[in-house]
Amino acid sequence: MSESHQIQGRVAPGFEPVREAFANNFRAGEELGASFSAQREGELLVDLWAGHRDAAAELDWQRDTLATVYSTTKGIGALVCAVLVDRGALDYEAPVARYWPEFGGRGRDQVTVAMLLSHQAGLSALREPVTEADFYEPGPLLARLLEQEPLFEPGSASGYHAVTYGPLVGELVQRVSGESLGSFLRKEICEPLGADFFIGLPEEEEPRVAEMVTPPAKPKGVRFKFPTPLVKLGLTNPGVQPETPNTRAWRAAEIASVNGQGCAAGLARIYAALAAGGSLEGTKLLSSATLERGSASQITGKDLVISFKMDWACGWLRNYHGVIYGPNKDAYGHSGYGGSFGFADPVARIGAGYVPNRLAANMIGDARGLRLVRALYGCLGG
Repeated sequence: MSESHQIQGRVAPGFEPVREAFANNFRAGEELGASFSAQREGELLVDLWAGHRDAAAELDWQRDTLATVYSTTKGIGALVCAVLVDRGALDYEAPVARYWPEFGGRGRDQVTVAMLLSHQAGLSALREPVTEADFYEPGPLLARLLEQEPLFEPGSASGYHAVTYGPLVGELVQRVSGESLGSFLRKEICEPLGADFFIGLPEEEEPRVAEMVTPPAKPKGVRFKFPTPLVKLGLTNPGVQPETPNTRAWRAAEIASVNGQGCAAGLARIYAALAAGGSLEGTKLLSSATLERGSASQITGKDLVISFKMDWACGWLRNYHGVIYGPNKDAYGHSGYGGSFGFADPVARIGAGYVPNRLAANMIGDARGLRLVRALYGCLGG
């Protein structure tokens, strides 16, 4: 390992194998910059970072370096909704149209909040072409989305709402709370908890944001074949351009599906609170009863967009396979394109987060993160 990749941070006694796994990812040339953190209630088990936060490898990655975590953002949006359910402002079983009348019609009148959060609303994408910029001020986009017929019968299956989840959930939060999702997150969750995570990055935080580096381009002439038109539409409309996450416009927007900015320690702290039943070190986010309801399975089966079997809770992915979030099937969280993740394990009482800036071409199950999770649970005896 080069001197520039010296591992920073610390691990609790007995967790040295996690540090070694983290270092091995750098030795293998798979990382540019990254952070990994795991907490058990108030105990910091792992808190590591290394590498660089720019493609030129001139700026060192710090503990509080922020990076775009893509769909890992969805799990934080799910938490905002869970807090509002706990406060009585939302009801998982209520129709979305109760809070947002314009949402009804075209077969959506019976779509509940839980169904929307678990990707069952049939609003996975717009049929007409859109760009990332259309999501920065989503009012017109939402009007167009609600005018079209659902892409599949609502409630009949899940069809991952890769980007549309953000404006849909954001509008719902705005309707019931009177403020934007990003503002609610900062004031009601992250600031009281002391967690470093943003949906809608304040400009003063820009100096510590990492540059995202995309995967190598496919060889010329190689094209990915989408198995169905819905898969192609759901995953490519819009297709986020490589340079977009490195712009101020992207970071400033509030898209609760793809553009959260966070560090591993921030994700770990949020999920540690969930793993402990909704409270951490005297800060209560929500009750354990609401958390159990929100993290319970809503639909299990082959997702029409992801094309894999998924077990969706109310915005979180359940660890039914006992792999990506450790061996405990009651763990839940969310992963993002390129490798990031955050998850809570209520059995082991663990919250963990991983944030890289060299992206891999996947959405879940990145090899780097899997190695870290395996090492972590090896130290826990799991």
